[in-house]
Order: sequence, then structure tokens, then C-alpha cells
Amino acid sequence: MVLIGVFAVLLLFSAFIGVENTAEQNSIRETYQEQVHDDYVNQPDRNPHRVSHYGYLVFRERPALSFFEFGIESFAGNSIFLEAHRQNTVNLSEAGFSNGMLRFGELSMALILQLLVPLFIFFIGYGTLADLKANGVLKIMLAQGVSAKRLIWGKTLGIFSFTTVVFIGAMLLIFSIAFVAYPEALTSAVLLRSLFAMALYTVYFLIYSWITVLISAKSSRGGAALISLILLWMLCGIILPKMAQNVGYALFPAPSKLEFETRITEDLEQVGDSHDPDDAYYTSFREKTLAEYGVDDVKDLPFNYAGHLMAEGERITTELYRSHFDELIDTYTNQNSIAAYLSFINPYLMVRNLSMAATGTDMAHYIDFQKQTEDYRYRQTQYFNELHKNEVDAERSGTQRLNSARFKERDPFEYENRGLFWALSNNVITLLALVFWLMLIVLSFSFGFKKIKL
Repeated sequence: MVLIGVFAVLLLFSAFIGVENTAEQNSIRETYQEQVHDDYVNQPDRNPHRVSHYGYLVFRERPALSFFEFGIESFAGNSIFLEAHRQNTVNLSEAGFSNGMLRFGELSMALILQLLVPLFIFFIGYGTLADLKANGVLKIMLAQGVSAKRLIWGKTLGIFSFTTVVFIGAMLLIFSIAFVAYPEALTSAVLLRSLFAMALYTVYFLIYSWITVLISAKSSRGGAALISLILLWMLCGIILPKMAQNVGYALFPAPSKLEFETRITEDLEQVGDSHDPDDAYYTSFREKTLAEYGVDDVKDLPFNYAGHLMAEGERITTELYRSHFDELIDTYTNQNSIAAYLSFINPYLMVRNLSMAATGTDMAHYIDFQKQTEDYRYRQTQYFNELHKNEVDAERSGTQRLNSARFKERDPFEYENRGLFWALSNNVITLLALVFWLMLIVLSFSFGFKKIKL
């Protein structure tokens, strides 16, 4: 009971901190987002090109379930500055302002369930069969006709049922309290994600209950079983995750931010410079435009050529950036695939990856946010380029101002939340690992456990 009390305090404390922090962060970001948009639409009359360079700051709202699973929230950043001709990365992560201790992990409900509950299962179950074997009771039970399969299955279900009632019950209670306190966060999509998370951890507890009883059955005494289980916990929770990270970095090295930007700059130089009147590509672009409209000089075009040129330059830089960004994401995906494949032998990696996916705090959701903001940035920039092209006099291309009412027509950025199935589609390998573990348990009880070595 003391151990359960300790876990109850830890879960309640981590839940309280998580809920309050998520609510506070989202409130702050919403306030700043409204302020940014108000400042943006209330600009004075301006040249549209200057408006595109004025920029727009977007804040990333924390997912509703991030109070439970922090994922990469503290490291990924929460804001991005959008401007013409440049594709910036997400900035202002909590890790950037921490003293380094954040790197060792934060106390979240998910962390407790992923790392500490397996220890709880080990401590209550290490002696289930090993102690019976040591005091001779197991031999008597087998002699009376109790099958090994029935013993192992019964002990597994006993540990699993107790653990599930305590900890899944705690999840259900805390989730309910959190959504009663903040009902605006509860949507059908969030409810579905919550139910999947509970089902996921239920399976996770079943896996560790099964492993505990198996090792207890193979051990000659309880002490040996406990040592084996603790070593297994260290392997699954500490050694293999770190190894997966290091192997991923070694096999698929990612460029630094400076290297990434340098490669884009080099490719842009290969394409051409729109500010250079003698540049080969843009000279060809100008000639094609003149031929298309049957004129000899850009001054004779029915629109402002400067705006037309800026739109073409924006299209090229955006295509180059997206190409390099996709390559970078492929590198990160390959790095993370090491942990995904190790999920077939490590249930901790399996539940960690799927837990982050279910709660929207994994790399895929972070990348999706960056892509959606980039799409918004491109649409905004091209809108102002079109204004420059069609409504700014070529003779006053750099000085003419447009009525500020044109800026108020632009809608604020709104992130399109993804559903659970989208999240899981980005974790197919880990999902297969989950199915593998379930099949392994089912097959073991169907065809294995003929006898227990005494």
C-alpha cells in the first residue's frame, strides 16, 4: 500500500504540473498571437513588399494531451517568424532557457507509466513462481494436476489486472478531472486519442506482467528473478534507447543549421539572382514574359514587372527550401527508424513512440506544424506579390502605398489539427511492433508453457 501511495502522489503531482503548465502556456501563446495579428492588420498604409517583409509571428499551441505526455515539446520550440524570401525554423524552446537539467527528462505521467510502473510490476511479481519453486509449493501444485500454462496465465492475469485497475484507473480519473477543469480542450479527436492512449498502456502493462511471470518461472529463487528483471529494466529503459539514438546519428548524420542554410544558398546561387540585371536565368525569364505579352520592354507590360519578378523569385526559393527540408526530414525519419525497429525487442521504445504519436507531441506533429506555417507564409507572400504586380505603379514601385484595408483581408494562421489515424500512419513500424508483442503473448499461451523447470 505504501508503494501505491507513492505512485499516487507522483501521478497527481505530475498531472497537476502538466495540466497547469499546458493551460498557462496556451493562454500566453494565445494572447501573444492575438497581439501579433492585431499589430499586423493595424499597420498604416504601406507598400505591399514592405508588408511582406514586416513579417508575421506564429505561436504553436500545445496539444491538449501534452499535460500527460510531454514528448519533444520542451525541445522543439513554439514560435516561428514568417517573412518573404526566408524560411525560418521554430524557435524559443524551453530547453533553450533551461540550465541543462531538462536534458535528463521531465516528470510527466507518461514517464511514470513508461519507466516506473514496470519496476512496480517487477517488485510485486518477481516471486510469483520463483518463491513457490523455492519453498516446494510449486512441485506440489504441479503434482496435483495444475498445468504450467494455467499457472503462468493465472499469475500474469493477476498482476496485470491489479496494475491495470490501479494505473489505468488513475489515468481515467486524472483525464476526467483535467477535461472537467478545461472543457474547451475536450473534442471528439482528443477523446479518441485519450482512449487509444489508455488502451496502449493497458497492453504495455500486459507485456510487462507476462515478462515478469516468465522470468520468475525460469528463475530458481525470487532474488535471482528480481536481479534479472532489474537488469532487463536498465537495458530497455536506459541502454537501448541511448544506443538507438547514437546509432541513428552515426548512420544518418544530419547537417547543422549553418550547413543546411549554406546548401540552400549555394543552390540559389546556381539558379540565379533576381537583383542582377545580367543574370542568365532571370534574363531568360524576362524575355519569355515579354514574348508572351508581345512587347519589347517591361514598361509596356500590363502589370508591374517587379511584382511578377518577385513572385517568380519566391516560387524558386520556396521550391529549393522545401526540397532541402524534405531531405532533412528524411534524415530525421531514418534516425528515428532505429528506435522503431528496436520496438520489436523493447516494449519501452514501442510505448514511448506510440504515446507521443497519440498525444500529438512527436516529431511528425512538429514537422507538420512547420509545413503548415510554411504554406501559410508562401500564400501570404505571393498575395502581396500579386498586389505589387497588379496594383502598384511601376514608376513608383518602391514608394507607392496601398490602403491598409488590404492587409486586414488576411486571415490569421490556424493550425489544422491532425487526427489519430494520421498520427498512427506515421508510426507503422511501431504499430507492427505492438501487434507483434500481442501475437507473441497469444501464441505463447496457445502453444507454449508445457512445463515449468523445477
